[in-house]
Amino acid sequence: MAVENAPAPKGKAAAKGLRQAAAKDEKKVEARTGRDLKKGEKRFEERSRSSDGKSAGTKQM
Repeated sequence: MAVENAPAPKGKAAAKGLRQAAAKDEKKVEARTGRDLKKGEKRFEERSRSSDGKSAGTKQM
């Protein structure tokens, strides 16, 4: 949900704070690992791999 879509001013403030906290946390992880986190579709694919190394798309075939 975008910050602009929040129905109340309190909700907008909460959404903005959450977005800033997520960005700050992402920067910390990137600094700790020494590489940028994958974004978008690549990130989804990376997170969807199970312990056997197969992606979600491969398992469904």
